[in-house]
Amino acid sequence: MGTGPMKILTIHSSGRHTGSTTRKLAAAFVAAVTQRSTGVQETVRDLTDGIPFVDEAWMAANFTAPEERDAAKNAALSFSDALVEELEAADVIVIGVPIYNFAVPALLKAWVDQVARAKRTFMYTPEGPRGLLKGKTAVLVVASGGTELDSAIDFATPYMRHALAFLGIDDVHVIAADRQMADAEAAAARANTALTRVAEALADQHASGSGSGVRRAQLNEAVA
Repeated sequence: MGTGPMKILTIHSSGRHTGSTTRKLAAAFVAAVTQRSTGVQETVRDLTDGIPFVDEAWMAANFTAPEERDAAKNAALSFSDALVEELEAADVIVIGVPIYNFAVPALLKAWVDQVARAKRTFMYTPEGPRGLLKGKTAVLVVASGGTELDSAIDFATPYMRHALAFLGIDDVHVIAADRQMADAEAAAARANTALTRVAEALADQHASGSGSGVRRAQLNEAVA
């Protein structure tokens, strides 16, 4: 992050608009960061507005060199291009991750498929894959009814950490309201405490002009 406004990309994937925990916490987190920062610019991508799944036309276009794509191939990738440009422009990515049947919503998996672009957001090298979206921080806002965060049955949180790291975003932090059906009050308290501390750490990081990861220890303590 530089000295200009902090650019936040918020991604919603919950099928619920009313009563959604991830939507509520994501909005509260952005408000908390905004309150503590000199300038924030937020872009919101609500995946329930529509997102295409990867299909044969997309694959054909993606595996064609950019200079060789015709109008039809460019059109097939136009939605993906828009999503990638949002990621490239963001300093902080806030992603709502409701856990549906132990995993991420289909809409969020579709988003990952759309932004994982060889030679655009990652590349293969002799040493293995290398993410190209460096210098960014991601905050996963996770909610579940009965699945415990990072337990053996949580296939959502580890997947999102891995997918983001694959793209080069390895400064990933979690605000979780998990197991709400077991103890909603305790889940909310944990989430709100983590939310405040992560917001304060990011605001301090932005004020100092430091890049992502500089205050990793403080952020990790915030979500422990």
